[in-house]
Amino acid sequence: MTSFVLDNITMRWCFEDTATAYSEAILQQMETGTQAIAPVLWLYEVGAVLAKEQRRSGLSAQEAAEFLEILTSFDIAIDRAGTDRILTDVHRLAVAYRLTGYDAAYLELALRMSLPLATLDADLREACRSAGGIAYSV
Repeated sequence: MTSFVLDNITMRWCFEDTATAYSEAILQQMETGTQAIAPVLWLYEVGAVLAKEQRRSGLSAQEAAEFLEILTSFDIAIDRAGTDRILTDVHRLAVAYRLTGYDAAYLELALRMSLPLATLDADLREACRSAGGIAYSV
């Protein structure tokens, strides 16, 4: 059973100097087999951050591959159905709560699935609460 929507907090796990107590608690949840769900966008965000760090020489190809192996070992479901809502529900939420379309994709998924949203983004957490959703707490 899916227990929360996962945003790109996952990149905090790749770079130790950016980890927080919250991101580490989410990581522990994932390590114990908790299932999370993320929009398709999450895949692009992970790839973009890793590629950027590799181009800047902040991350080797081997380190990126090892991190991706760790991520794929977790039970993270990808919500492909959400792509049909990008120009409707996601856009509406972005406007209503003054979010980027990217952040609104996570909010839309959390609201549609009635799941808590795991994020470090304060504006997204507030939008989630304002929209009647639940910000995931550990």
